[in-house]
Amino acid sequence: MAQIEIKLPKMGESVTEATITNWLKNVGDSIEIDEPLVEVATDKVDNELPSEVAGVLVKRFFEKDQVAQVGDVIALISTDGETAEPVSTPSAAAEVIEQEMVQISTNSISEEVIKHSASGKFYSPLVRSIADKEGVSQGELDAIAGSGQGNRVTKKDILVYLENRGTQKAVVAEQPAVVKTTAPVVQVSAPASSGFLSNIKEATVMPMAGDEIIEMDRMRKLIAEHMVMSKHVSPHVTSFVEADVTNIVNWRNKNKNEFAKREGENLTFTPLFMECIVKAIKDFPMVNVAVSGNNIVKRRDINLGMATALPSGNLIVPVIKNADRLNLVGLAKEVNSLAKNARDNKLKPEDIQGGTYTVTNVGTFGNVMGTPIINQPQVAILALGAIRKVPAVIETPDGDFIGIRHKMFLSHSYDHRVVDGALGGMFVKRVAEYIEQFDVTRVI
Repeated sequence: MAQIEIKLPKMGESVTEATITNWLKNVGDSIEIDEPLVEVATDKVDNELPSEVAGVLVKRFFEKDQVAQVGDVIALISTDGETAEPVSTPSAAAEVIEQEMVQISTNSISEEVIKHSASGKFYSPLVRSIADKEGVSQGELDAIAGSGQGNRVTKKDILVYLENRGTQKAVVAEQPAVVKTTAPVVQVSAPASSGFLSNIKEATVMPMAGDEIIEMDRMRKLIAEHMVMSKHVSPHVTSFVEADVTNIVNWRNKNKNEFAKREGENLTFTPLFMECIVKAIKDFPMVNVAVSGNNIVKRRDINLGMATALPSGNLIVPVIKNADRLNLVGLAKEVNSLAKNARDNKLKPEDIQGGTYTVTNVGTFGNVMGTPIINQPQVAILALGAIRKVPAVIETPDGDFIGIRHKMFLSHSYDHRVVDGALGGMFVKRVAEYIEQFDVTRVI
């Protein structure tokens, strides 16, 4: 009987695992080549995986809400339509996981196995559930060396530990060999906690009468984890500059209707500001870097991430690749396309990968400024505040006078490990200068 293994494919840089969110085919169902088989979710984006062959689905190795690693076999498809024979699993613990859907709730996980250990390690719901079922103590869990991103303990790590339990205290995960390539892989991991940090624990909140308990959805959990990791890894500093955006406001008001009629696209402020940011990055390329251990990776490309709010209230960061190679029309089209696809949940994995610098617009919500959190493994992020009409002192050769101007605050957060105050401050000041020097006679 011909059986084809369907493996979880690589879905972008730094993506090492995915959660099975929905099987689109049941065991025994026929499937055509390229027909969607399963829906998966990474910390980047949701995606459908198509079948590589035509046949009958005879085995599913993961059930809904379980986490698979890149390269794991997630299903078997018989190309001659026969029923599969039972497939053995590496251990009793793995058999239980494959046959039962893991249900995560506030009562299903022992209080002994917590989400964050005292050492600062994070454990996924799946790993915590396995530890709870197998009676793995918090001390044992902390002793397992993780092979996942940021040294996280994966399903495979804990299953290997369970197989060897009793013969050794913990299994040390094999570390991959370092391969020299033209595009080095950057792995960001939190530094080991020490001193008072080792005593920091997540608060346990007891609900009071009338309180409503709302469980975080998957994306909110991932965002929370990513934000905590970023603050733990990077010492954040924020510099603020107020920019006079009157020239840009007046020019856009004059040209937006013609632009929409000619290009079939709305001309928002975002591509205008991004054009200025790209110019400033070219002037100060050391904000367009990443940190890998004791090395600084200076990026060749300028790939701008644009933080985008979703209808669910969550946030995602699609990326404009090679933004420095696009003119204003190209930037406008790319901004509009990515924003629309984000709202319609149609982003592809490659749409949210490879960012080197991020821009977020807090002004959309009426905020005048903010202190954004760095999108790892980048080292800086710029927040655009609300555009406001304010009285301002205007300097002229004939003297100063008070006038009404459109102004906006720029908030630049940066990683003080590699971006000092001088560089971080000069960069955001240069962005403001490009905005203020915008050519009002420009023709598009």
